Amino acid sequence: MSRPLEGKLAIITGASRGIGAAIAENLAAKGANLVLGYTSPSSTVQAAEFAAQLSSTHSVRAIPIQSDLSSPSGPSHLITTAKSHFSTPSTPFRIDIIINNAGIALNAMLPAVTIPDFEATYRVNVLAPLLVVQAAQPYLPTDRTGRIVNISSVSSSTGFVTQSVYGGTKAALEAMTRTWSRELAENCTVNAVNPGPVEGPMYASNTPEFLAGIKGWIMHTPGMAAREGVDAPEVVADAKESGGRPAHTYEVAGVAGMLCTPDAQWVTGQVVCANGGMVMLH
Repeated sequence: MSRPLEGKLAIITGASRGIGAAIAENLAAKGANLVLGYTSPSSTVQAAEFAAQLSSTHSVRAIPIQSDLSSPSGPSHLITTAKSHFSTPSTPFRIDIIINNAGIALNAMLPAVTIPDFEATYRVNVLAPLLVVQAAQPYLPTDRTGRIVNISSVSSSTGFVTQSVYGGTKAALEAMTRTWSRELAENCTVNAVNPGPVEGPMYASNTPEFLAGIKGWIMHTPGMAAREGVDAPEVVADAKESGGRPAHTYEVAGVAGMLCTPDAQWVTGQVVCANGGMVMLH
């Protein structure tokens, strides 16, 4: 199997589960060494086991690093700790790939939006990626071979009810994507991907009211039509109520992984739709 990222180092935030874990698996299969960033100390055992599994399966180095990205010092701690693991006196530290995946959603109707929830969401979804890239910039390649992929959401452009704050953070992340693609042009490409509903605990935590509100979008999403005999029976059964199936995490990871390869050199400053056609941008 081709390993186009052999020997490169990828830093992934929110890497212990969900889309982040699927991207880690994808990049490891392509030969990349990994820093698996995670936030909660309660995920330490899970992250360590996942790192060991990736290392064994794909013959790469995978190091889990706990860092609270909601704190001002968390992103720099992630980078400096990664440097301590992946540099030697004879091997300068270099970051080839950054996946800004960690994020939170605290949905509420407009009258119920609170300042603490607003600040917490913008700290994790907007400020943290900025600080991660800021701390990593001195260690990026200088030959345009680096890659930054920011995980956005269809919520940046769909106007889903209850997502004044979350949708705004993802729109901000997409705006930073375009700016960084210019500022970091000699270092790396910078792109975003915008998933819609994706299997996992974040999607499962949505309220029935929110799911009812997006059902029409799901029903008109080409890739989300559930297929009997192809999709799992429980997925087909759920789709009759929800309007369609959510993405598998590996489907989003495949798009992010493609953007990290040499073949994606001519793609930068873009929001690449990875949502089955829920949103079609030009």
